[in-house]
Amino acid sequence: MNPEVDAFLKRQERWKAELTRLRTLVAGSGLTEELKWGKPCYALDGKNVALLHGFKEYCAILFHKGSLMKDPKKVLVQQTENVQAARQIRFSSLEDVTRLEKTVKAYMAEAVAIEKAGLRVQFKETKDFALPEELSAAFAKSARLKTAFGKLTPGRQRGYIFHFAQPKLPKTRVARIEKNAPRILEGLGLDD
Repeated sequence: MNPEVDAFLKRQERWKAELTRLRTLVAGSGLTEELKWGKPCYALDGKNVALLHGFKEYCAILFHKGSLMKDPKKVLVQQTENVQAARQIRFSSLEDVTRLEKTVKAYMAEAVAIEKAGLRVQFKETKDFALPEELSAAFAKSARLKTAFGKLTPGRQRGYIFHFAQPKLPKTRVARIEKNAPRILEGLGLDD
């Protein structure tokens, strides 16, 4: 048990009991407990296997390679459509955690086995993501912008594609593209 995780749990208000119980369930899996991204993270030989985190409506155990898991109980949730590898089991009460204890332990064992086997998630390539219409229109207006975008790393391209596609309103998508076009032309990513 990592003292940083002890301190993290003491600070929790909303999901303290649930996260504490999940920690107990994960503790017997033979993983190293660390605090990463401000959350309890469990790793095998430096490779992240699971993460505990809380949100407004639920807390969850996230399996970093959850897309490779079998999920016979149909409890794994893909957080958003753009998440390719990770899957969560969500809990809205301590009773949920108690009810799913055996499932959590079985899924943890499977997640550890996946990591020990060295299995890898096959990620979609950047070219496989659909460009927002507004970005395609911007490329049609500016060959320089299209060329600069093509020179960005695949991760930077995906970051922009997700950022531009997120808003529901076309005018907001256009505004985001216009705001970030100078950064793209400079070869910078969204977070650079």
